[in-house]
Amino acid sequence: GQVAEVGPGVDPAWVGRMVFAFHPDESAFTTAPEDLIPIPEDIPPETAIFLANMETAVNFVLDGRPLIAESAGVFGLGIVGLLTTALLARFPLAALVTFDRYPRRRAAALELGATATFDPAAPDALEAAIALVQQKSGAAGADLVYEVSGSPQALNQALALAGFAGRVVIGSWYGNKGVELDLGGRFHRSRIRLISSQVSTLTPELGGRWSKARRLEAAWDALRKIDPRRWITHRYDFMDAPQVYQQLLNAPEEAIQVVFEY
Repeated sequence: GQVAEVGPGVDPAWVGRMVFAFHPDESAFTTAPEDLIPIPEDIPPETAIFLANMETAVNFVLDGRPLIAESAGVFGLGIVGLLTTALLARFPLAALVTFDRYPRRRAAALELGATATFDPAAPDALEAAIALVQQKSGAAGADLVYEVSGSPQALNQALALAGFAGRVVIGSWYGNKGVELDLGGRFHRSRIRLISSQVSTLTPELGGRWSKARRLEAAWDALRKIDPRRWITHRYDFMDAPQVYQQLLNAPEEAIQVVFEY
């Protein structure tokens, strides 16, 4: 949004500036200057709306630590999954396989550089992905897997895709949905690691060199390079929100990013 006016003691240079705020959807609100993030002049407002999700994707990459010639997988190609895929596609990976139920999202992942993309509901999807990973990397399973679908059932598929000593980054926020995991013999024999990731904090191992400000700057830079505006499929007036949510419930496969305009 744009700063409309300032209170006493606030630098008047704020007026007219385009800013980002972690704030609930409102057409106008009052906040403190330290809670605003000025949008760089070279980044369009429509690109800036992806900042929060891009910061999350950057955090996933920091937590997963992809290495050269590794194979990686991403379950879930909503906006967070696509942004994560976009960042991973910039690494010199041996293979990058992605999974989502909706063809439109799978096509977007291929455009970003994913090696292959699969419908997780297809009976042979997992086997085909593992075979491709083995062909490309020589390893019987992925080195690094991200679960960002929001579906607890997908976590078992992520575990099945991971190879020996594989890392599974759990980025989904399941809320009150229960998770039933198959942690039988293969999980232990394969020494698979489960890594929780949440953007409110940085992994302690990086705390000495990385700050939230540094991660935010990395997110701005990634937005410049990836420019995710291409994924805006719908624009609506904010007052139409009830109908929009109903449409998303009825036909989720049609949308990638929905934007409200005030």
